[in-house]
Amino acid sequence: MFPVDRPDPTGSPGPTHTAESASVPDLLDVSVSTATSTSPAPTARLAVLRSIVVAAAGAGVTTLGATAGSRLLGPSSSSISSRGYAAASPAALVTAVAPVPAPAAAPPAPMRSAAPPVPMKSAAVAPLTAGSVAAPVALAAPAAPAAPVAPAAPVALDAPAATVARSTSASMALAPSAQRYTGYAAVAAATTPTNPGVFALDPALHLLRRATFGARPSDIASIRAVGIDAWLSRQLNPTRIPDPLGDSAWALFPLADATPAQIRAQFSPHSWNAMLASAMATLGRQMFSTRQLYEQVTDVFANHLHVPLPGVGWDVAPAYIREVIRPYAMGRYRDMLLAAMKHPGMLGFLNNDLSNKAAVNENLGRELLELHTVGLGGGYTEAEVVQSAKVLTGRTITDGAFTYNPDDHWVGPLAVMGWSSPNDTAAGGLAVGDSYLAYLANHPATAQNIARKLAVRFVSDQPPTALIDRMAQSYLANDTDIRAVLDTLFRSPEFWASVGQKSRRPLEDLVGTARVLDLLPGPKPADVCAAITGLYWVVVANSHGPLGWDPPNGYPDVAAAWNNAGSLVGRWNTHRALVNQWWAGMTQAGPTQLVPVPSGMTAGQWVDALSLRLLGQPMAPAHRDAVLAFTGASAASPVAKAMWRAWGAVPLLFDSAYFQLR
Repeated sequence: MFPVDRPDPTGSPGPTHTAESASVPDLLDVSVSTATSTSPAPTARLAVLRSIVVAAAGAGVTTLGATAGSRLLGPSSSSISSRGYAAASPAALVTAVAPVPAPAAAPPAPMRSAAPPVPMKSAAVAPLTAGSVAAPVALAAPAAPAAPVAPAAPVALDAPAATVARSTSASMALAPSAQRYTGYAAVAAATTPTNPGVFALDPALHLLRRATFGARPSDIASIRAVGIDAWLSRQLNPTRIPDPLGDSAWALFPLADATPAQIRAQFSPHSWNAMLASAMATLGRQMFSTRQLYEQVTDVFANHLHVPLPGVGWDVAPAYIREVIRPYAMGRYRDMLLAAMKHPGMLGFLNNDLSNKAAVNENLGRELLELHTVGLGGGYTEAEVVQSAKVLTGRTITDGAFTYNPDDHWVGPLAVMGWSSPNDTAAGGLAVGDSYLAYLANHPATAQNIARKLAVRFVSDQPPTALIDRMAQSYLANDTDIRAVLDTLFRSPEFWASVGQKSRRPLEDLVGTARVLDLLPGPKPADVCAAITGLYWVVVANSHGPLGWDPPNGYPDVAAAWNNAGSLVGRWNTHRALVNQWWAGMTQAGPTQLVPVPSGMTAGQWVDALSLRLLGQPMAPAHRDAVLAFTGASAASPVAKAMWRAWGAVPLLFDSAYFQLR
């Protein structure tokens, strides 16, 4: 079984510099040696960023933190274990910096991705169709054993737009505080952000920073046109949203839809081809999908009921993402849990295929309690871990498919956290297990665990207890409905007050930059596929490949876990690569074409226009002047004096707190 302390996040090759207690300006100095300390252009860029950081501190922006990793960096390579991260505490910046040196005259040479794409053979794969399953049976309260249940039919969210059975709020029992407001926008209007820092008081932009990986110009135009309530209600009902670009991006990787049998027929055992295809297809959807909130929530639960790609499930893990995570991400968590515990992807990853009545393997039974349901502090005992594992015996894998083998099931009385069963026949063991899983899914501690996961993703690294409690109430009152929990979250003052309290992790940084720049697929599918493949290896080099976390607890979602100077340099390189169109296959505006340049425009007006286009708001004058200093222009200079260095000036906006915080 897995130990309590997980392996370090950078167990695989990755960045090696750490600066857990350095100030941000000091950290930028550390990064010089990692970047190109002999090149005047990176040195000037570092000094500009130092000026922006210190100017932000002077303006009262404390969310960057004097502990460098608390906001902008990557997984620590030394001292943070992969479970039990402490959320970062914001601290004021007080470090003085040197004057900005003169900018260099020539751009740096293009950077390339750290790892080459792995050759992949594509197969013609028939589309996957989900079979119908029985409707759920009503559950008893957690204090008594629940009857066996079957999952409801999953919603085919990856299919073209379809009619949705109900609206976001219909049939949902609202948490008490949610009933005070008529809609999401009303809560936003009644709430003052706690510490907005550099951000303008614009609820629509706050929502876009949290509910999307990054706001395309069309996203901003849409929310301005229809309003917060209509935009968010639509995102909470993703099957109402056509997704042609997301569908096309996924289709570029046919193996992402391959069945275990097809993968086994085409590749030798332990081939990574299909697993990499699924991870790359996931990145493509995150970049191009119009169902952005759905992709965010899918990512939350892919890390909660986690099966890594690549990993041990070379033939079955791709199907796990399609059949367990994506169909139920906006449905009932109970149904997702039941599906996971009958899927060869999860059973193989956590060794349940090796567990039987004669030799019970505790791995899945332990992680079911510790990670998937009630949580580490849920109140179970070590003896109950063993009982939990016995419940799941008999669930195994045959030729890449789930099977229940009664001969392997442990028979006899079982009891875990108030649930019990006589478990008196081997043939009835599967139904006993389903009853146990349904009980855990509806347990109050599970409600708290799920609520906390969603609040950490969308609100802050340390979400308020009162909000978690209300979200947990919605979870229980709405039969584990994830959309009901999200509805409570987005109706909460805590969400609208949390402006700037989250930061981008490397994957969110890369995808967000691409979306804000409005990268779109070019006309040649093979080139688009190659570009997504290359970008996948870029984010893998920054230790955050989609679905790629090795241990079963999924990627950490708090800033303190991403504390690494090397990752910061990787982000800078990624910003410059994307801004300067180093990825063939995509269409986008170049750095001098992002905003109109009318006759008589000044350099200051140009930076202001860039800020509005890329950040949704102007930068503060001190921050704008720091960017201008990189170009060698003043605010009153002709625009041409600044635009000649657009290749380096535009990425500075993505390097800044205006983009790195959200």
